[in-house]
Amino acid sequence: MKTLFLSLSLLVSLNLNLLANDGAEALFDAKCSSCHLKEKPQDMSSLVAPPIVGVMKHVNKKYHSKEEAINFITDFVMNPQKDKSVCKTQKLNRFGLMPSQKGKLTQEELSTISKWMIENYSSKKHGRNCN
Repeated sequence: MKTLFLSLSLLVSLNLNLLANDGAEALFDAKCSSCHLKEKPQDMSSLVAPPIVGVMKHVNKKYHSKEEAINFITDFVMNPQKDKSVCKTQKLNRFGLMPSQKGKLTQEELSTISKWMIENYSSKKHGRNCN
């Protein structure tokens, strides 16, 4: 009986994690992907913002813990400033500074999206090392 209970608990936990991850990605798609693509396309000429995979590369180089990265992302998205940006000057010149997302995202949505970005763009698969 204990084995069955543990197995069911594990299954429920895994499903909740998958749903949370899917919900976070859907939130990114709804709130961020109109400007930020998830991956770098072959042709970058029509982009309005850098792909998130590139942005996260710079975030992960500068911030080595999840907490630091989340704090940076949540602050920058609501209060973007050139001196806080992790992007290279050439990208800022090309795309400009991201507009503030105040009133467009709640803190809860931003926290969910930030965690999803870190979990999905900090893995060894993407060559990142943010713990």
